[in-house]
Order: sequence, then C-alpha cells, then structure tokens
Amino acid sequence: MNAYSRRGACPALSAPMQTGDGLLVRLNPVTGGLPPALLVGLCESALRHGKGIMEVTARGSLQIRGLTTQSARLLAAEVDALGIAIRTGVPVETGPLAGIDPHEIADPRPLAERIRAAVEDAGLAPRLGPKVSVVVDGGGQLTLDAVTADVRLKAVRSGVGVQWQVSVAGDGQSARLLVAAEEDTARDVAVAVLRMVTEKGRESRARDLSERQLVSLAGWLCLTSLREAPPSVLPDISPSRGEITMSPTVSPISDVVKEKPESKLPISPPDGEMSGRTEGGASRRPIGLFSLAGDIFTFGIGLPYGSMPADKIIGLAQKALALGTSEIRLAPGRALLFLGQPTEANQSLHHTAATLGFVTSPTDPRTRIAACPGAPACASGRIATRDIAEAIATKNADILDFTLHVSGCAKGCANPGPAALTIVGGENGAGLVVNATAKSLPAGYRPGYDAPRGFSRVAAMIRGARHQGETAAACLTRLGTAAIAEMYQQE
Repeated sequence: MNAYSRRGACPALSAPMQTGDGLLVRLNPVTGGLPPALLVGLCESALRHGKGIMEVTARGSLQIRGLTTQSARLLAAEVDALGIAIRTGVPVETGPLAGIDPHEIADPRPLAERIRAAVEDAGLAPRLGPKVSVVVDGGGQLTLDAVTADVRLKAVRSGVGVQWQVSVAGDGQSARLLVAAEEDTARDVAVAVLRMVTEKGRESRARDLSERQLVSLAGWLCLTSLREAPPSVLPDISPSRGEITMSPTVSPISDVVKEKPESKLPISPPDGEMSGRTEGGASRRPIGLFSLAGDIFTFGIGLPYGSMPADKIIGLAQKALALGTSEIRLAPGRALLFLGQPTEANQSLHHTAATLGFVTSPTDPRTRIAACPGAPACASGRIATRDIAEAIATKNADILDFTLHVSGCAKGCANPGPAALTIVGGENGAGLVVNATAKSLPAGYRPGYDAPRGFSRVAAMIRGARHQGETAAACLTRLGTAAIAEMYQQE
C-alpha cells in the first residue's frame, strides 16, 4: 500500500490521498480564508489540474478532487506561486468568525496559537496520527459544536469570569468533559492529552485513552505550580501505557508530586455547565446574514452537499470582488462566508449565488442531506448519490428535520457517524440503513435508480403517522426499523 492509498490519512497538499476519482488534496489557509482574487486563482488551478470540482468539508476545509500524481505537483506549485499559506501540523481549529464575532464569549485565537506552539515545542506532531485534531471554540453565532475532535476547548462564563471547558473524543454533545479551568491550565491539559495519545502509538486517538488516564488528567489540576512549567518541557509519560497514577499524583505538565491524591476531581465545571448547553447562543448553520458590529454583516453561502464546480465558485467570487468583498472564509458546515462588502451588496450576492445553484437559506432541505460524490464521479460509488439527494430534497423538504445520508458505498465518507436514515450503494442496489452508519447492514434494498421513490414512500408514511407537534425524526423512531424498511421496499 503506497502513501497515496493509505486509508485514514489526511490528504494535505503535500500528501494527496487516493480516492475513487483520483487524488484528493485538502487545503486549510492559515488565515482561514482568501481574498476573492486568490480564490479565483485557486479554482482556475483546480480546473487545469483536476476534475474541476471544489468542496468545502463539514470541518471547513477546502478540497480539490480528481488529481493525478503529476497534476498534484503542478497544483502545489501554483498554490505556492499564488502566495497562499497553508496550515500544516496538528489541526488546531477555531470558528470562522473567531475574533470578530461580538457575541463570542472569548477570542479563541490566542489560546489556539499557544496550543500550536506547545505542540510544536514538544515535538508531538510527528508522533500523532493524521486525523488527530484540537478545537478551540470561543462560542458566539457559529460554534464548533458539530465538529468532532480529540481535544476540544470551549469558552464558558463562570463566577470567576471566563473559563475553558476541556473535553475529549467527540463533538459538542458527545465529548467527555474533563475540567473547566483558566487559559493556562486548559492549554496544559490539552497538550497532556495529546502526550498521552502519542504514548499509545501513532494510530491512536483520544477515544483510546483509558478511564484511569482521563481521571488522572484532572487529578493534579489544583496545583497552581503547574503553570510554572511550559509545555515544551513536558516529561515523557509512562512509556508502558501513558497512565498517571493517582498516588502519588504526578502532573503530566510538571514533575511536581502532590502530598496525597485527591479523592475527587479538584476542578469541576461551573454550575450549569455539565449539561453541555451552548453558551453565547445556540449554534446556527453558517448560511445567511450574521451581525458583526453595528451595521456590518457577513453573508454565509452554502455549497450543496459541500461540492460545486470550480467555474461556479469562480463566478460567485468574481461577483463578490466586484461588490467589494475583502475576504471569503471557509466555514464548518460546508459553507463560505463573505466579509467586507457593503450591506446593500448582500442582496445582489444572494441573487447571484441562488442563480448559480448555491444554498442561500439555512432552511434549504439540502442542508439536511450529506451526500458524497457517488457514481459516476467516484469509482467506488455504486449509486448516483447527488441525483438521489436532489430528487429527495425537491419532493420531501417538509419532512427533512433529520439527517439523511446518501452514500455511494459503505465507506460513508460524507457522514462517518450514524444518521437517522442512510441510503447506501452496494451489490444489491440502494440499501436503507436506519439509525446507524453506512457500514451497517441495510434493513432493505431497492434498485439504485429507484431510491428516491422508496424514500418518498417512507416520507408519505411519516406524514400519515406523525402526531400533532411530533417531529419526523421522532416519528421515525416510533415507527421502528421493520416498518420503515417494509415501506421503503414496497412496489
């Protein structure tokens, strides 16, 4: 297996990954976005060297598909010539409005930079797997609650001011909460988690840490002396399993030994934070207008299923440039944020985006569907995912209050986690998976070309069975897998 075909790799510009339709590269500009002219130049390069398809991922990365070994090198050279700085190393991600959102609890950028520096100083990047990531979320209008990470730090308000919740292995709802602490300690805990992950091997993730390790991470945090030792001098944690014993308790950050172990975690989240509720307002989809300051707004535009032909992105970026847009940022949730244009220009930008086929409303049913390129774009795809998704979105917008995943094969690239319903391509056609991932055994099948009709039958069943005030998602749960599968397969 060569470097291009290794599964689980992160397809950075310098290390493309083999997919069903050629090589794939992923770009994360250091600034989080690009001036419109540079985005145009990048799209033109993608047209020359790839299949001309651009993607914005659920994490807010930019992807270029359909490259060859030679064209990937040419693309890299042109990116360098454009002067686009690409972030490398362990991803430490902040929100797309970080530092400019008046609703955020704290600017996450300084803490993110300190974590990046600590990881670099400690030499952890080469020892961590390519999928390991850190999220630093300052709250506000566009949180990172939907983004999974090995370590996540989230700003919360408490009686002592602003603290940072440190959690591991999950998204805003599923991650395991460790502590809430001030910035210095939160940084130290984040780096200590990464140190523990390295001790388990390069294929390990934070989800592989033991309960004993997670408890021990919080067990020494009451020591104020922890802040005296910089993360760059972190000692090696137990080479056997990376665990820290609780008696005597040794800090993974410094070599200070406590007199006696704590009987419980010494730093606990402020009252009300254990529930995982979102501070600074509920997270929104990155589509529509977002207030920044006074009468200044940023306008979010989505890519349907995270993908658009490069020539259409060029057309939108050129229109934005003419309207005075200064920067186009990549946003988690498969969207672009347009900044700097006069408020009165947003309506014209909205019209152009809608005409080109972009998503301009957060209620657009396409935002509820995750669909990979599928056949024929991807050689691994068994079904025409985008055609199926479009047909379902057009006819069943009224019941799509849940996530529908349409996957060309069982790899489930567009939505690795479980979804309420998944239509997945296989040898037997388009299988329907209920409340699980694309890798799960489908409950029923029908021909791939006929999958939209099968879904419409399920939608009709929901409309007929749904109680007043009941969501479609709740109705699906109540109906059960067997009834859903029977209806999907019915002729």
